[in-house]
Amino acid sequence: MRAAVYHAPGDIRIEEVNDPRIEEPTDAIVRITHTAICGSDLWFYRGQMDYEPGARTGHEPMGVVEAVGSEVRTVKPGDFVIAPFAISDGTCEFCQKGLHTVCRHGGFWAAHTDGAQGEAVRAPLADGTLVRVPDRAEGDEKLLTALFPLTDVMATGHHAAVCADVQKGSTCVVIGDGAVGLCGVLAARRIGAERIIIVGHHEARLEIARRFGATDVISSRGDEAIGGITELTGGGADHVLECVGAAGSMQHAIQVARPGGTIGYMGVPHGVQAEGLDVMGMFFKHLVLRGGPAPARAYMLELMDDVLAGTLDPSPVFDLTVGLEGVPEGYAAMDQRRALKVLVRI
Repeated sequence: MRAAVYHAPGDIRIEEVNDPRIEEPTDAIVRITHTAICGSDLWFYRGQMDYEPGARTGHEPMGVVEAVGSEVRTVKPGDFVIAPFAISDGTCEFCQKGLHTVCRHGGFWAAHTDGAQGEAVRAPLADGTLVRVPDRAEGDEKLLTALFPLTDVMATGHHAAVCADVQKGSTCVVIGDGAVGLCGVLAARRIGAERIIIVGHHEARLEIARRFGATDVISSRGDEAIGGITELTGGGADHVLECVGAAGSMQHAIQVARPGGTIGYMGVPHGVQAEGLDVMGMFFKHLVLRGGPAPARAYMLELMDDVLAGTLDPSPVFDLTVGLEGVPEGYAAMDQRRALKVLVRI
């Protein structure tokens, strides 16, 4: 089969790799129909984190079950399935608490098993990881494209809103206009926030934010942005969604949070160290800081119901679609900010 393989920063190639096979009785083999390139993939693409040359890439799988191990009970060959970016058994103490991304027996696609940017994957712990898509969605490309972001960015945006304790009728600030930030806007609107302020700098993305429910846009930077938010909110927001993962964005989140407020941080915190944070400011403002890799599996069924009902559609985050051979160009387009998020149809 063919799949995307990492060789060096800026060097992703489509190559022949071994076909996946059942290795454990809890495995399934999934033929990929849809996958994507994630903003977090850019960390290794840019050489900002270690990645093993020759390793597979991609962590957002959707497709058709081709084979299952002898102990798999919840899916069967022919089922159309979607999977979160983390693998989990669904039974350990942390999965039972809804923290599937710290499953005692799980892991992450590409880091611990096959990458999803290819023609097929071996899905470990299939019963806990794979979610069957209702039959009526099969063949409906518009509906499948709306469901697909539940693998990562929509679930992550939702987790940001949950961690920020967004409430119906509340005011919140979303920092970052990437795919996760935009889905954070959509999640806040879904929960019922009355005022949603997004901070970003790319007009096309901010237009999507407006479509998703943002009521106010802050496109300035630094102290000017902080001042603008403080003025709009009369002293800060009770709920702040940090969706970038940089030291500056985390500091901004602390500055715009209202005393007693809650920050939900979903941006993978590359370069964010405790000594770089205004911990004293958090202390005297009585701020709550919650976050972590989103337990997408915990949210999938809830969010899927809304997509199927037609009340939730995060698919506008995809502004470029490629086939498998176009994955290297897709990485380059996202790296150069020519694309927000790339959908890969195989």
